[in-house]
Parts: sequence; C-alpha cells; structure tokens
Amino acid sequence: MNSEFLPVSKHDFKKRGWAELDIILVTGDAYVDHPSYGAAVVGRVLEAEGFKVGIIAQPNWRSTDDFLKLGRPKLFFAITSGNVDSMVANYTANKRPRAVDDYSPGSRAGLRPDRALIVYANKVKQAHKDCPIILGGLEASLRRLSHYDYWDNELRHSVLLDSKADILVYGMGEMQTLEIAKRLRSGENVHSLNDIRGTVVIRKDLTLLEDYKLIPSFEEVKEDKDKYNLAFREIYSQMNPFSAKTIAQKHADRFIVQLPPAYPLSTEDLDRIYELNYARSGHPVYNKLGGIKGFETVRFSITSHRGCCGMCSFCSLYMHQGRIIQSRSEESILKEAKLISRMPNFKGTITDIGGPTANLYQASCRRWAKQGFCENKNCINPSQCKNLELGYKKSIDLYRKIAQIPGVKHVFISSGFRYDLLTEDNAEEYLTQVCKFNISGQMKVAPEHIVEAVLKNMNKPYVSSYEKFLKKLDKINMKIKKKTYLVNYFIASHPSSGLKESLELALYLSKRRINPEQIQDFIPLPMTFASCLYYTGVNPITSEHVYSAKTFKERKMQRALIQHKNPKNRQLVLEALRILKAEHLGRVFFK
Repeated sequence: MNSEFLPVSKHDFKKRGWAELDIILVTGDAYVDHPSYGAAVVGRVLEAEGFKVGIIAQPNWRSTDDFLKLGRPKLFFAITSGNVDSMVANYTANKRPRAVDDYSPGSRAGLRPDRALIVYANKVKQAHKDCPIILGGLEASLRRLSHYDYWDNELRHSVLLDSKADILVYGMGEMQTLEIAKRLRSGENVHSLNDIRGTVVIRKDLTLLEDYKLIPSFEEVKEDKDKYNLAFREIYSQMNPFSAKTIAQKHADRFIVQLPPAYPLSTEDLDRIYELNYARSGHPVYNKLGGIKGFETVRFSITSHRGCCGMCSFCSLYMHQGRIIQSRSEESILKEAKLISRMPNFKGTITDIGGPTANLYQASCRRWAKQGFCENKNCINPSQCKNLELGYKKSIDLYRKIAQIPGVKHVFISSGFRYDLLTEDNAEEYLTQVCKFNISGQMKVAPEHIVEAVLKNMNKPYVSSYEKFLKKLDKINMKIKKKTYLVNYFIASHPSSGLKESLELALYLSKRRINPEQIQDFIPLPMTFASCLYYTGVNPITSEHVYSAKTFKERKMQRALIQHKNPKNRQLVLEALRILKAEHLGRVFFK
C-alpha cells in the first residue's frame, strides 16, 4: 500500500490492475486525502483491509454521468454529505444562500446539493439499480431518526427513509462501515444486518429484536410536541454504548431501528486509523481551481483525540462523536509530527494538536472503559466530577517532545479550550505552558453568554467560572511577562435569550471593553438538545417553558446589541433599545 490518492476514475483503478471496485465513496466535499476529512479516513480504513475503494467527490447531481464513471461496485456505495450537514454548508442562520464553501475548490458555492444524502442516493439508484447504499457522516448521524429541520421549519422523517438507502452509519463510522463491508464480502445480504452497533436500519416488523425501546412514531411526534419531547428524551438517554438499548420508531408501516452506539475505540485502533498512508493533500485536479481553503487550515494539524464530555446543548458532538474521550498515544502523535516535519512544504509550524476541545487530550474516567458515562450526571458542569482525570501532564510532555523534533519551530494549539477546566491550581502548569509556548497569538474560549437562564439551557458554566478563568489568565500573563489574547465566542438568539438577555450580555461586554467579532447566530442543528428547546418551547428533561426568538428581525437585533460597536448595527440597536424602553443606554453604546 502507498499514499497514492484513492482512484477517482476508471483509469486510476485499472492502472492498479483492478477490473472493478468493491466500494465507491460519494462525498459532498472536494476530495482531500487527509485524516481530518471523514471520507478519506473511511476510504483508507477500508483500503487497509484489502478492499478496492474509489471515490466520487462533489458529483454533478443533475445527471447520472458522474455516478456511472467508476462503474458499479461489487459491494456498495457509501454516501456522505461531507464534513458538515449540507444545509449548514449551503445556508446561513438567516436561511440565505452562503456565498462561499471552503470545502469546495476555490471556495465556490453551489457544488453540493441541499439534502445531499437524499439527492446522491436517488442518483445512485437511477444509475445502479439494486446496488446497496450506505449513508454516513455528520448529516446522517443528526438525521437518523425523526428530527426538527430548521430550514423547512417542520419535522422530517429519518433520512434513511427519505433517501431509500439500505443502512445508515451514525457516529464516527469507520468500524461500522468496515464490518458492513466484511459481512457483505462474506455473502451476507445487506437486509440481514440487524446487529451492527452504530447503525440504523428499516424493518417491517420488530420480531428479530429482543430488547428495545419503542418511542412515539413519526406521525405522533409530528402532531404532538409533547410526544416529540418524549421521543427526544428517550433518544438522548440511549447514548451510553455500554447500557443503551435499541430504539425503534414507527414511520407509517415501517420501523426505523437504531442499534446501540458503537463502543469507543481503543488507543491502538485510533492510532492505527491516523497512521494510515494519507496523501495529506487535496487531489491534484483542484490545483488549477484555487485549491481547498478548508484544507489549508488543517494541513499541518494533528488530531489528538475524539469525543467531548461537555454536552453543550447546541453542539452536535454528543449525538455524533459521543461523550467518552478517546485519545491517541503519545508515540502515534509524535510519529505523525515527524512525518509532517519532513513534508516538502512544511515551514516549521504545527498549527494544531487537538480535537473538539483542546485540553481534553488524555482525559479519563475509570467508568469509561467498561461502564461508559454516568447516566444522570455531567462530567464538567456545574463542576468537574472528581472522577474525571485531566491529562495535563501528558499534554505538556507531548507538546515539549514535538517541539524538539528537527524542523519544528512552533507547536501551536488552535482548537478551542474548555476554560472552566483551567481555573484550578492543578491546571496552572498546563495553562502556563500553553500561554508561554503554544498559543500563536489568540486563545479560543467559548463563554457563549453571561445570563444564568441562558447558560443553564446551553449546559454551560455560569459567568463566575469565566471570571475566575480571566483572573487565572491574568496571573499567568504576569508570571510569563506575555499577553495572551482571547478570542471569545458568543451565541446570539439561543433558546432562553431574548432582547433583554442580549442587552445584559452587551452591557457586560461593554463594561469589560470586549468587542466580540466571533458571534454565532444560533442554528437549531437536527437532533441536538437546543433544537428540541427551540422547536417545542419546552425543556424535554425539566418540562420548563423556554422562550426562543423566531423572527429574523429579533435575531438580527440580538446580534446587533452584542456587536453594538459596529456602525452598521446602529439602527437595529436603537430599535431594540426602544422596545426595551432603554433608550438612555444609547449614550453608553455610542459614546
């Protein structure tokens, strides 16, 4: 095996001496053969097990031509919309078409269809009748059961049903896809695969299942938001791989069956995945098309771990990568860093060593390996669980060893930090190391808001924790005689946030002389906790009523209040202040 690109044409695979392919991957992203791109990872994992794999990247969905160019695979087509949900990729929070797509050559927009899984699957069926179709990736994970869709503003079926695919893989799907491939190669029928963890299937009846939870049907949840909350609560509670039951949801006369989540990967398995022979580049076909901007930010980065135990309400990680941290070994990461240092275009800077949360590398809990996480207790919020052990000593050792590799001048961490895990004395050495040597200029943290009710429904720590972190950071800065600048991320219009709460946030930021540029307009991502809050107006766990801004006008005003320093926002700010009967604050904002 070598680091050639996976075949993208018949010429490519015939050059390898192959008469046909076993598996064809279809992706809504441009083809970048790097471990930060899901299609490349799945392709390399399959290739390492002896499967002949090809890839069709960003096919023209207006005809079947691109879906025919590699022929019919022996086993199946595997379809992903890419690294992000296609609707998020194509539309802003205000439902306007995006002008750019950084996962496409030259950042050109419009190269992936809306609802890419459904569109691609239908084209495959037209081109190759009866060929098995597997769905995977983030869009598949977040749309695997009935879900609220922000862009349609209504509930949609499981994407498995709408796409007419045969099986859906949810979560980080390398192992599930590999098991499907092995079992189909051994002669099993795709419709007999009833026991693969981390997959979803459609069945006419449930007689093959021994232990399962039947949640309210699509028809019930569509008519009754209380039933939707009940269904969501059951789904949300069945994410622990060691205790979860199979979930079944009826859609008309068929059942969508979600098998329990896949077990977390061992360090050895994770190392093996990231040490495969990636080309570590965008395919040469894109060189004359402007390259792939999204790749340039990760070209010299290293993924150190997966998963996040933070459980932020608005985040898709809990329902996709899961809550259990899975870390690579120091040896594997050092091996990758040495490989990067020898690349011809490497200038000496490792741009990131991280994952969903930078400072959760090597975090561990004695329960995770055999019991999973606690069912009714968070690992971090409102305070760090005493059983959660942070890997700060191992992280420091790792950063220092990478810095000693010949050719490496800088080792930076550009992933976001969980600041509430940096406030105690046991984090001081780590924070000192990072601020002194591993921040290129700006440290990313996400307070998100300051109002208690909003933070509660975000499942984020209260502002007192943020202020404690700022004091700790000031102390470190004085100690190392260096200023660490913060990039603070905030969310406008999250459930529980109205104009009043946005004004409170704006005044707090003004008092602290923080002029935030990184404002995210809340998007209710499918199957997230916050999406449930937004759609039903009720917290599915506590049954408390929750307000959400539903009009674009109010959403724009909330954002404008937070960014009141921007002259373009003046009229919206003044209008919001009139509504709040707080016109006198205009003098504060516009002085």
